Amino acid sequence: MTPFSVTQGDSPVILAQPHGGTFVPDEIKARLNETGRGLADTDWHITRLYDGLLPGATVVAANFHRYVIDANRDPEGCSLYPGQNTTTLCPTTDFDGKPIYKPGEEPDAEEIEARRIAWHKPYHKALAEEVARVHDKHGVAIVYDCHSIRSDIPFLFEGTLPVFNIGTNLGATCDPRVEAAVADACASAPDTDMVINGRFKGGWTTRHYGCRPRNIHAIQMELAQRAYMEESPDWAYRPDRADQVRPVLAKALQALEELALSGQLTGHKS
Repeated sequence: MTPFSVTQGDSPVILAQPHGGTFVPDEIKARLNETGRGLADTDWHITRLYDGLLPGATVVAANFHRYVIDANRDPEGCSLYPGQNTTTLCPTTDFDGKPIYKPGEEPDAEEIEARRIAWHKPYHKALAEEVARVHDKHGVAIVYDCHSIRSDIPFLFEGTLPVFNIGTNLGATCDPRVEAAVADACASAPDTDMVINGRFKGGWTTRHYGCRPRNIHAIQMELAQRAYMEESPDWAYRPDRADQVRPVLAKALQALEELALSGQLTGHKS
């Protein structure tokens, strides 16, 4: 299994999908307990959900599961949310705080580094190359990091998560107009709720790639999974729900593309 897949496009928008993969090597799978083998913390159906919403968008997707190594965590192992419960670069618990490995089978530092080199590094090399290619073409690149998560996870956050969770690390990772374009699209959705820089302020991808001085903008969308699927095994995709949220996501992506191509971010039209 290759660590990633890339679909190149001509748009200034890049869809990063670090958590949709479900591949776990056999030697790791054999060490996972029943909880771990359930892969509950997957961004289920994320590629299907975004498929076709912005023709021409580049897609960079990780094929491996986050239990192998988390492609949206700092490779140095630094916490994204100090003082709050979260999972690590190489998780040993799930989002509910439950162990995912059989006793004594957790990876040590040497193995974590080997996994980083084998999986995390190639994914981000591919993403960085696409960011550079798109930026060279348009003078601007917008990395839209696609995520989803169960609506209720007491170990990570109180209450029920809003449907649309926009993260820009308190505005540090993108031009305010990028954040506003996505927020305006989400605010137009009927009977849904939204938050900007709430519990999820953007993971390592958003914080690493977003560089306003270089005209590379990054924004994370953490979507509550109730908006498009069942939140329990077998994690079924619900077209009736997805068909309600996909137009909103399409509106957000189209707004980003129009903004990038308008020249407002660069001072000239692409």
